[in-house]
Parts: sequence; C-alpha cells; structure tokens
Amino acid sequence: MTNRQSPTGISGFPVSPFDENGNIDEKALTVNIEFLLDEGLESIFIACGAGEFHNLSNEEFESVVKLASSVVEGKVPFYTGVGGNLTEALEKAKISEKYGADGYLILPPYLIEGEQEGIYEYYRAIVTSTDLNAILYQRANAVLQLETLKRLLDFPQVVGLKDGIGNMEMNIEFTQEIGARLGWLNGMPMAEVTMPAYLSLGYKCYSSAISNYIPHISRKFYDALLNDDSQTVNEIFENVILPINRIRRKRKGYAVALIKAGMEIVGLPVTNTVRPPVTPVEKEHYEELKQILTRALEKYPSNKVSI
Repeated sequence: MTNRQSPTGISGFPVSPFDENGNIDEKALTVNIEFLLDEGLESIFIACGAGEFHNLSNEEFESVVKLASSVVEGKVPFYTGVGGNLTEALEKAKISEKYGADGYLILPPYLIEGEQEGIYEYYRAIVTSTDLNAILYQRANAVLQLETLKRLLDFPQVVGLKDGIGNMEMNIEFTQEIGARLGWLNGMPMAEVTMPAYLSLGYKCYSSAISNYIPHISRKFYDALLNDDSQTVNEIFENVILPINRIRRKRKGYAVALIKAGMEIVGLPVTNTVRPPVTPVEKEHYEELKQILTRALEKYPSNKVSI
C-alpha cells in the first residue's frame, strides 16, 4: 500500500552537474546525492528547480532519475520534478513510476497563465496518470485558489502543497481550512529566510539550497528553530543565511547558479556551470560567497567540507 505521507524535515534538491562537454556528470551527481544522504536530509527531490528541470531532455531526465533511485535505494522518500509541457510531464511521471519514485513535485505549466479550471485540469491530468504521491507547487503561473485546491483533494495521490509564492494570507487560509490532510512544504527561494514564519502555520518541511554545500549549518539552524533557540537562529541568520541571500538576489538565475558555486567552493565535484538562460555566478559575487563560506566554516566547522 502506498504511503500517503508528505516529506517532513529538510529536503535535499540535488543539482544537475555538467561536465566539460555540457553533459550530465553522473559521478558528480552521485557524490551530490550521497553527501545529502550522509548529512541526514529527510528526502531527496531530483530534477526539480535546483536540478535545472527546465533544461533536461527526457533522456537526461530518465538517466538522472534512474541514477538517483539507485543511490537513494529507499533510504528516504524520493521525489522527482515533473511539469511544464503537459505531454512531457505525463511522460516524466511514467518515468518516475518506472524507477520507483515515491512521488513527484508538480511544477507549473509552460508559460501560459490559465484560469482556475485550466490549472485544475493540468494538475488533475498529472496526478491521476499514476498512483504515485503528488506535491503541488504554488508558484509563477500556477497559483491555486482554496476551492480549486479542495477539489484536488478528492485524489488520494495529492499529499502535499509546496509554497513558492509567499502570500501569507493565502497560506493561513489554506492551512486553517485544510489542516493535516496535506503536508505543507516551504519552497520559497532560500527557504531558511522565511521558515520561522512558515513553521508557525504548520509547515514541517522546507527545501534547502544551501544544504548542497553546508547542510550541517542548515540542520543547526532548523534544530535551533524547532527548539526556540533564538540566539542560534539569529546568529546563523546574521553570519550565513542573510549574507548568502543578498548575493542570491543580485542576479536572476542565482537561485540555481549560486548552489553550484557554493559546491565548487567547498570542494565538491561540481563546477560553476549552468545551462542558458541561467548564467554562472560572476567572479565578484563568487568571491563574496567564498568569503562568507570561509567565515561560516570557521564558526561552524564540518568534517565533510572545507575551503
């Protein structure tokens, strides 16, 4: 019987590393996933936003899902990213099922901003295409209203909602009206920044970009948040989270590119290489990030990464 539980805790979103020829670097991806598992992240989401989902061919998508499935091996919940073009989303849902994923995160449809009925039909088509768990992603051109969301709850596959909008009035309405029927995931850019606000609404999971290179700090932050240790929370905000977030906001696409830069800085086998329209982190910003991480690792040392 399928476990209809949405992930909780800190979710890992591996990148899609590229080699010198621009192809998927499977060895680097394996290291990325193993690193996240070794650091105790509670779930793995492959080929999503951080994994440049929008730029992977179906063949590449299948190769990374197959690889990730073999590395995760059921240790934690394993999800994929599907969405965009509906036909391709349905194909990727079947690929996810083929390789034993627990479910998928449904990203927005391509470009078009549909009416609520259109968004409902988009989600419905993907949700019902397999028996896998489905997490709906609120962002960009796919924003559900309460009544539309309630209609989708008729499908048992729908286990969670991930918010990337930041409309707290909407989040309060959703969590109050729906409660424990759904798992609630914080998917805001650099989710640590907003997690204190989301936690109080019942959001028990968040996607952590910085966990790809400093997961021990993300864990220390979240533990402090759960234990009402405001001093530690404030220190990590001041020394790590807010400085990195200020760099992230300097260029479009840094939500992805900055992860790869951070991984390269701490010695993981991932280069600062992305696919257009995302651009690599500029040298000046790269050096800023390196200084922040150097100070962070001096204050919060790790036996897994160093500079």
